[in-house]
Amino acid sequence: MNAATRSSHETIEQFNRYVIPNYRRYPISLVHGEGSYVWDAEGNRYLDFFPGWGCNILGYAPPRLVRAIQDQAEHLIHIPNTWFTEPQGDFAEALCTRGFGKAFFCNSGAEANEGAIKLARMHANDGRYKVLTFLNGFHGRTFAAVTATAQPKYHEGIQPLLPGFIYAPYNDLEAAKKLIDDETCAILLEPVQGEGGVNIATPEFLQGLRDLCDEKKMLLIFDEVQTGMGRLGTWFGYQHFDVQPDIMTLAKGLAGGVACGAIISTDEVAPSLRPGMHASTFGGNPLAMAAGVATVQTIEEDGLLENVREMSARFEKYFTNLKKTLPLITDVRVCGMMIGVELATAATPAVGACMERGLLINATHDTVVRLLPPLNVTAEQVDEGCDVIAEVLKAM
Repeated sequence: MNAATRSSHETIEQFNRYVIPNYRRYPISLVHGEGSYVWDAEGNRYLDFFPGWGCNILGYAPPRLVRAIQDQAEHLIHIPNTWFTEPQGDFAEALCTRGFGKAFFCNSGAEANEGAIKLARMHANDGRYKVLTFLNGFHGRTFAAVTATAQPKYHEGIQPLLPGFIYAPYNDLEAAKKLIDDETCAILLEPVQGEGGVNIATPEFLQGLRDLCDEKKMLLIFDEVQTGMGRLGTWFGYQHFDVQPDIMTLAKGLAGGVACGAIISTDEVAPSLRPGMHASTFGGNPLAMAAGVATVQTIEEDGLLENVREMSARFEKYFTNLKKTLPLITDVRVCGMMIGVELATAATPAVGACMERGLLINATHDTVVRLLPPLNVTAEQVDEGCDVIAEVLKAM
């Protein structure tokens, strides 16, 4: 079980010598995972309710994914997009027949959002360039994506930002209407804000934005980097809210943990991404595409959309009941396998305390305990993890 070749301390020392220290890392080295569990170099086991920061939607080492990657690596690992490949066609078909339109592949959510912003400006083709986004959203770390991210803490030290982005309060349709002008070409938002604290859009808000875009001939872009691929109990988040965007961006769990991003565009908008105007060297590589197909197969064949709905209800019931007896919890927000437990105090101490008890979670937006469990989490694992969180919060 223990795949470590050195201790956590030895790996940390190696990082200190050779790796740029731009991440705040926990002082353990993870070496092996299986399902919802992961082990460190010392053989300690952790139940992971935040695997891969939401990328490992099937948990660790899902069998179909492992076999698909092994099989594909024997044939083609990378091939440029100057050629056709079966895996890319298969994955595009798998996504679009469960959603809509046509697909462009890249490597990350930030890349997908960058491409979507370019596509919106190119499709306008009349000088309109502004994009409306929303406070507490998060769209990535590249310059356009971080400018679209309406959180000042991510802008510190990197100004000037790119022109053309305007911000409105989330779930405030009237404020959005007032900010639209003759230079606005698109509205970009997450149907559920993940990093911003698991803030859930109302169906009325999303439908209002859809109507506004239709009226003003703007494009509606959903950043589904977190909400896509079954996370909300539907293939894509827009289906959960029954509001279809013109463009949808995907990443994180798209290929079950293999680096992969995508832009899905309606048939009408897709031709505006013209040859020579945008590209991605590694985007659509056969390895990621094979992993993506295997991810779709696993979700479908294992009935994981239904499991998400059932386990979502279980999480919500547990934390709603806990809130009744624990004043520290001020709000519970659950949408599929996106769970936010808002506290009346800083949430970061809960992360360390849970890790000491063998549970991995996340804290975001200062006061929110955030969980992104894998789609195949079991009822027993839900109860096991929630019991640990309850113990920690009661101690706080």
